Amino acid sequence: MELDKSGKRLTPEKLISLLTEAELFLIHGSQVADVRRKLGITEQSDDLWRKKYGGMRADQARRLKELEQENARLKKLTVDLPLDHAILKEVNGGPF
Repeated sequence: MELDKSGKRLTPEKLISLLTEAELFLIHGSQVADVRRKLGITEQSDDLWRKKYGGMRADQARRLKELEQENARLKKLTVDLPLDHAILKEVNGGPF
């Protein structure tokens, strides 16, 4: 979970904004450790965000987030299907 300094979850748009800002610092000759310190992010978060959002635009990140949420919803539905099927078989007293 990515949190900002106030403890609120960062949006993908904000993460991309931070990565873009970091790239600008690096282009102008700043060291990676200094950039992370200026932006208040850890090495682990920076690496994770670059891996997940590196090279994306904000609208692409938003779409990725939507797709991840839809995927989680669909996975939950498929996990529930065998249980629903078993309940229906029991209620009807036979196979479907």
